[in-house]
Amino acid sequence: MCLLQSLPYLKTADPMPMLRPPDLVSPGEVGAVSEIRPRDQLAVRFRRGTFLLSVRNLRAATVSD
Repeated sequence: MCLLQSLPYLKTADPMPMLRPPDLVSPGEVGAVSEIRPRDQLAVRFRRGTFLLSVRNLRAATVSD
């Protein structure tokens, strides 16, 4: 999955979630879905961590990404 836009903050996908600064993931960065959560939330693993993101803020990555 690919992040569409910068967010005000990122929420970690840890058992005890924490809010992190948005500059850990750049818009357009590609990550791998590691878990599907309720309420249209996905746990996506990026190079700097795994974060909970709404499907509205993501798009499917293409081969050229």
